[in-house]
Amino acid sequence: MKTRPLGNTNRQVHPVGLGCMGLSWAYHEQAVDEATGVALIHRAIELGVDHLDTSDAYGPHTNEELVGRAIAGLRDRVVVATKAGLTSDGGDSKYKYKRNGRPEYIRAACDASLSRLNIDVIDLYYLHRIDPEVPVEDTWGSMAGLVAAGKVRWLGISEAKMPELERVARIHPVTAVQSELSLWTRDYLGDVVPWCAGHGASFVAFSPLGRGFLTGAITADTEFGADDFRSTLPRFSAEAVAANQQIVDAVRAVAERRGVTPAQIALAWVLGQGEHVLAIPGTRKEKYVEQNVAAADIELTGGELAELDALPLPVGGRY
Repeated sequence: MKTRPLGNTNRQVHPVGLGCMGLSWAYHEQAVDEATGVALIHRAIELGVDHLDTSDAYGPHTNEELVGRAIAGLRDRVVVATKAGLTSDGGDSKYKYKRNGRPEYIRAACDASLSRLNIDVIDLYYLHRIDPEVPVEDTWGSMAGLVAAGKVRWLGISEAKMPELERVARIHPVTAVQSELSLWTRDYLGDVVPWCAGHGASFVAFSPLGRGFLTGAITADTEFGADDFRSTLPRFSAEAVAANQQIVDAVRAVAERRGVTPAQIALAWVLGQGEHVLAIPGTRKEKYVEQNVAAADIELTGGELAELDALPLPVGGRY
């Protein structure tokens, strides 16, 4: 089984992890029932997936609880990644969050996550978003304190830009940077992805399938429910989806030539951006877990990578 190093640690992980968010939150009216969620995570682990990604914001809290129940008895087989720094703003939308990077909050959030996950130590603890009201050095310093206290093994940061990465790296090593990366979100390829390679950090790609778009299952006629996070995103308006079909059509063309699925080509492209790049696609179906894991064995040719690299940028903003 192919593996890749997890940042600057001595731990190796499968290139394809499991983003657990969608089991509880964001894309569906209801969370999966516990038995279904646990079974899916168990199937992923059985296939070699050993990197599970969650957050206290997902649910909120319920996704961590699900992951905790699923890994009971399997703790030594998985890297558990979770996050802190986003809290509900108390408004009407469950997708509106405030940022909280205050050290006392981070410390309390870590303890709460440990309890929900029912583990003694968090393997990879992310700052979910940087709080503009708190110096990032204060937040990162408190997280480094959690490592010193034995509550966390390694630190990561999500959606950070270059200046912030340089600031936090001076305080404590960055094991992983998690940001969106896919064939329709290539914002970080010019700076952050190379920075990770040069600093011994993994780049962990969330939404590597374009929140489902790159699978080819979404068209301009697709209707998203009111509880589907994508209904709020400009890139998923009917007009934007129609304009962006040329991207998924090109992915499908490569997939048909290789005899695989568009999702597998999209994942292979993400993993082709460097040995330090990991992907954490999410799904609710075991057959897609199986397909995603198999994508790690697909090596795109230089010509295929160039063909996909030449695709136009998408219409519509990320948020």
